[in-house]
Amino acid sequence: MKQHNFRNSSVPPKIGFGRRNLFLKRHSESLSTQEAANRSLRRSLENMGKELRGAHARIREMERAHDERSAEGEALRKIGETTGSLFDLEEMLRAVAGIAVQVTGTDSSQVYLFNEAHDTLILRAVDAESEPDEVVGKLRLKVGEGLTGWVAKNKEAVALDHDAQHDARFKFVPELQEDKYQSILSVPLVYRNDVLGVINVRTVKTHQYTQTQVRLLQSIAAQISGAVENSRQYRKLEKRTSQLSALSEVSKTITSDLYLEEILQLIVAATAKTMAFKICTLMLLDEDKQELVIKATQSKSKDYVKKANIKVGDSVAGRAVAEGRTITVHDLKHSAEYASPEIARKEGLSSMAAVPLMVKNKKIGVLNCYTEKPHNFTEEEISLLTALGNHAAIAIEHAKLMVKSAIIQEMHHRVKNNLQQVASLLRLQMHYAGERTVEQVITESLNRILAIASVHELLAREDLDIISVKKIAESIVQATGQSIIAPGKHIRMTIEGPDILLPSSQATSVALILNELVQNAVEHGFGPSFDEGSISIRLHEDSRHVELLVTNDGQPLAATFDIKKTNSLGLQIVESLVNGDLQGKFTLTNVDDTTVAAINFGK
Repeated sequence: MKQHNFRNSSVPPKIGFGRRNLFLKRHSESLSTQEAANRSLRRSLENMGKELRGAHARIREMERAHDERSAEGEALRKIGETTGSLFDLEEMLRAVAGIAVQVTGTDSSQVYLFNEAHDTLILRAVDAESEPDEVVGKLRLKVGEGLTGWVAKNKEAVALDHDAQHDARFKFVPELQEDKYQSILSVPLVYRNDVLGVINVRTVKTHQYTQTQVRLLQSIAAQISGAVENSRQYRKLEKRTSQLSALSEVSKTITSDLYLEEILQLIVAATAKTMAFKICTLMLLDEDKQELVIKATQSKSKDYVKKANIKVGDSVAGRAVAEGRTITVHDLKHSAEYASPEIARKEGLSSMAAVPLMVKNKKIGVLNCYTEKPHNFTEEEISLLTALGNHAAIAIEHAKLMVKSAIIQEMHHRVKNNLQQVASLLRLQMHYAGERTVEQVITESLNRILAIASVHELLAREDLDIISVKKIAESIVQATGQSIIAPGKHIRMTIEGPDILLPSSQATSVALILNELVQNAVEHGFGPSFDEGSISIRLHEDSRHVELLVTNDGQPLAATFDIKKTNSLGLQIVESLVNGDLQGKFTLTNVDDTTVAAINFGK
């Protein structure tokens, strides 16, 4: 029988029913296992995909954070370079405003700083691309005013993503074109818990500020604050150094050989320059009149220089002297106490400090300091001005002593000359004695000597080497009334006109001239037939000449009177002094019912 090999045959062997079911069961189980494995694999792949996507997201987040940190670091580096390289505060703030716009991706930036009084925010810088530069330094906000003022007051950052101008805290400022901006981020500039100002950034479109942008602007604000504070401290130190320099300059004058006028001018110039005052004026006290008189100032205004003297106790300067303390006024233009508000408005003067000048509790004057803008004088400034005033007072007193010392040194020369003059007058008197009694001759000579003495008495009391003509006239009138007006006669003597100041050499001649003219008027104008009348001394001056008139309403001159032919010693003395010493002109005439002696000479 033929054998078949089923192993190599394509025809499967016949399997029993039981075995077939077992096979199918095992095959099905194998397929299920395979599917489960596939599902598990798919789940693993899905989980791996999720983890991979999460890893990619984390990487992107880390990259973004890294980029932000890098950008923040770069921004701070730029800010640091800017604040470190630019010493001018305005230039530095302007550069920072531009950097703030760049690094925050915004459209506009402004920087506000407080003023010295710390009550007003002033716009100090804007970015060059978007804001008009002419508003810088002019735009001002009070603390709490507007959104910027609110941020400064509360020391809190504020971010508004849209309709910023509709916020209740917002104040619309047309100069900043605020109607075109939607959002704003405002951050305070804080240094050691002290608010120095505010920095703002804005966008034209609606914008939601990220934490990164807020943090970045806060970091910029922190760096600006440090730079601003350093700048302020530097300026304070520089100002203090300058002020101490002024004090040193004034102190040097104490031992200098400058004349008083030079010292006074140096004091006002040094004070104004170092303290940044628009005008400084030094007034000295006239003790007889109890008035303050301007002696030095930088003002070129005729109205200011020629303003009336101030009585002690009146106006601001008068009060400062009366009370012996520095007095300040914030607004001169509207001050009821200041005596010349119209001059303050015309000259552009706003605030004032009046510093009394005292030496050992003796009040000698006042130093008036004026500012162009409203200014609150600090305790430090008042203290420095007081020190300046004390040094100035010592320098002034020293200069006065130097003048008096010089006068004393010259006294021998002057006394010698005047004694020679007296001797000459006595020799003349001997030739013209005539029938006069010894008493009359001696009285006339004494009056001439007293006229010269009156000049020296005034010279010893005056602050400068100049003499008041009015005071000379008063002294002569008093002496004449006591010595030569006979009992029973009633002659009224008056002195009219402005006070005229002359150097001592001219003053001595004027004293002798007035003495002779007054005596001549008494003797020849009011003889036996005239028991009453008046003698008047009138003073007048212009920019180049001085005129003295001595008039009387007594006996008029004779119709044939000729001054060239008179034998009157007194009139010859007058003629000699006017022509020789004063290089002037002398006339003696009748005018209506009066006799007029006129003296005219150049200054």
